[in-house]
Amino acid sequence: MLQFSGVTSPSNSDNDTASGPNLARAWYAVAVLTLANVSGFVDRQILSLLVEPIKRDLGITDTQVSLLAGLGFVLFYSVLGLPIGRWVDRGIRPRIVAVGVAVWSLMTAATGTARTFGQLFAARIGVGVGEATLGPAAVSIIADQFPRRLLGTAMSTYMVGTFAGSGVAYALGAYVVGRVDTSGFVTWPFVGAIHPWQTVFFWVGLPGLLVALLALTMYEPRAVTASAPLRTPAHGDATFGEVMAYVRRNARTVGAISFGFAASASVNYAIGFWLATFLIRTHGWTVQQAGTLQGVLTFTIGPIGVMTGGRLNDYWARRGRVDAPLRVGMLGALAMLLFAGAYPLVPSATLVAALLVPVNLFAAMPWGAANAAIAEAMPSRMRGQGSAIYQLVVNLVSGALGPTAVALLTDQVFGDPMSLRWSLAVTTVSGMTLAAALLAWARPAFVRTVSSLRETAVDQ
Repeated sequence: MLQFSGVTSPSNSDNDTASGPNLARAWYAVAVLTLANVSGFVDRQILSLLVEPIKRDLGITDTQVSLLAGLGFVLFYSVLGLPIGRWVDRGIRPRIVAVGVAVWSLMTAATGTARTFGQLFAARIGVGVGEATLGPAAVSIIADQFPRRLLGTAMSTYMVGTFAGSGVAYALGAYVVGRVDTSGFVTWPFVGAIHPWQTVFFWVGLPGLLVALLALTMYEPRAVTASAPLRTPAHGDATFGEVMAYVRRNARTVGAISFGFAASASVNYAIGFWLATFLIRTHGWTVQQAGTLQGVLTFTIGPIGVMTGGRLNDYWARRGRVDAPLRVGMLGALAMLLFAGAYPLVPSATLVAALLVPVNLFAAMPWGAANAAIAEAMPSRMRGQGSAIYQLVVNLVSGALGPTAVALLTDQVFGDPMSLRWSLAVTTVSGMTLAAALLAWARPAFVRTVSSLRETAVDQ
């Protein structure tokens, strides 16, 4: 266990409490948000199992495919998070979540109608626009309803949806793709002739509309009446200028944790997108075998990892460690250096599969703690916009750089599709080293920021 000095807090009590009906209501919101997160990640990750048929039927390269998962999705997902964060800080958050889920579900289905790379790219942009609503709203809703002693566990439960959704996508994709990975066309009513693999996007996209309706049943913890605003004057929603002024004053805290977790996420995105292709190219697996392994590990080990990270965060927090979320992030990064740096290079597919167990555990570990970190580092009235800024950095860097860095190394540096294993190893070692270094650098500033916010809250 890592031990650091100079980061304890003189007080470890919660300034807020939640019990009885309020806590039940809070956990119900977590359940709905987790289901929405599952839906979003199924829609997002299904593309990774369709690399080969997309390349065949649309005549595109590895780099172009990576842009569909990276730039096409992440650019709009990240940038639109800023105005959406402002909307979250002043609006009715369950409605915002419902609108977002509906948009990304419809745009996923629209992916099934694309005839060209450009149309597919545009549809992926639409998915990103819809999914941009969920992160800021979820962090804001959860942080407003849970005391600090439970915040890591609550955030980690929400983040289980990331790994459950990805696991479902991989396993479902492996099952379905084996039945639709054929050339030619099929005809659907109102759609016309499409490639068989495109039908997958209808099956995974349209059920999300039911999740959108469920989001409307969540409780909005802000007081909303016909004669009262969402925020009282003393706690009014912050303008973007006020948020940026706060971020500048706490630049080392917000910047270092954002870029630190972005470096970690870049490796995760790279592995998630290219693992199945690596197993197919390097070890001769079928798409069904690769997708099943990836799906089972992500669905089972991923949730264990993220919940372990959340419990560890809350354990350290109860012991007065203000930097608890950063400790969890550093532990995950250092373990990934060992396990994720090794699996692409071992000669045996059996050993690869064994190493992927701790890879999935430690890749998942930091993400509930990461959301807790940004929630603790921002004043309550700025959490929507603060979370959006954090996610802008994390998602833009990781989504655009992670899959594309591997592709560029394979295409431009090594110049051989069979060198994918080396591209994955280089990306992992570089990314996780940077993540551990940035999170270590952030610790003293994070402690000062969080302690200052707690003192302000006590004074009020």
